[in-house]
Amino acid sequence: MSNLKEFHKILQKNKNVSKKIRLYYLIQKNHFYINDGALGKGFGNINIKNKTNVDRDFLLSVYGKMEFLFDELIRLLLMGYIYDEKSKRLLYILSIVPVNRKIRLFLDWKIFDAEFTRLLSRLFEVKNGLTHCVSIDEVKYNKKTTLKLSLKQDLKKYQSDLQYSWNALLKVYEAQLEKIDWKNLISEIKI
Repeated sequence: MSNLKEFHKILQKNKNVSKKIRLYYLIQKNHFYINDGALGKGFGNINIKNKTNVDRDFLLSVYGKMEFLFDELIRLLLMGYIYDEKSKRLLYILSIVPVNRKIRLFLDWKIFDAEFTRLLSRLFEVKNGLTHCVSIDEVKYNKKTTLKLSLKQDLKKYQSDLQYSWNALLKVYEAQLEKIDWKNLISEIKI
């Protein structure tokens, strides 16, 4: 990843980036996002597992960030860092594809294993429950064992699973970033 760090240093000095580049990337615990010719900060690390005040809005924001990374991962796998009309069309298509289909796609492409796919599917069932309620107390997690988010020990299990999934998704995403030809990308930056 030394080329990624070199790429990032050049961007920080320049901040002028071609509008034909779109990329979300991570350097250690810092997240960055190149979009529309600008470098900005990404989401950063999310602490779900040890958060004491968990509410519906916080959880929905975590799911939104995960869905964003799903779309960026698919776009990265198909288009690389190029942001052109085809890439824009792909993002539009992805915006109308249900998240459970995206998760299944990652399984089919062997990006996610079966166990991780099942975990994400269960977690996104909770997201669906959260979108149709006012409080997390109304939502159940893992229908097989009927965990209720209103119960402290069940909420802890859910938080642990969600944190694990976020971290695992970042690792999967980082593995795909390693496949980028960073030297080529560096040469495409406006200097």
